[in-house]
Amino acid sequence: MKIGVISDTHLAPGGIRKVASKIFQKVSEDLDSLQLLLQPHFQDAQAIIHCGDLVDLSMLEMLKEFGEVYAVAGNMDPAMIKDTLPSTRIVELAKFRIGIIHGWGAPDGLSVRVRQKFPGEKLDCICFGHSHTPYAKLESGILMFNPGSATDRRFAPKRTIGILHLDDRIWGEHLELD
Repeated sequence: MKIGVISDTHLAPGGIRKVASKIFQKVSEDLDSLQLLLQPHFQDAQAIIHCGDLVDLSMLEMLKEFGEVYAVAGNMDPAMIKDTLPSTRIVELAKFRIGIIHGWGAPDGLSVRVRQKFPGEKLDCICFGHSHTPYAKLESGILMFNPGSATDRRFAPKRTIGILHLDDRIWGEHLELD
């Protein structure tokens, strides 16, 4: 099974949030151009995980073109998204339990902090975002996976997304969009 993983898209259709995304995050994409970038990578995915900082619910609608979407709210998401999406969730895909969370605070120690938000849960993987930096490491038997940011040209070295492969084991890969 192939799962697309994306985070920190920060795409707003218009208004002050779009201006802020362009200035502060150096986001030049819009939903249509992002969809075209994702097409070759997500077209055969069975599901999509978004790890927060969507900024607008139109992102979910676009991602639904690729398959079922599992998403959480991030720290930069407006109240409407925080009222619609949970801050954490667990999904079962194939035989694997995957925790989803955005994250918070400094990049150092982020994987430890997000892991602590799932106390007592038997998870195979935790997908998270926030740092805009790709990360894939097995920690205490859990694959900690951050896809990076698909749109950030300011804080991230490259724009990236992730793919989780669920077969006899769960493993992830990062794909550069630049």
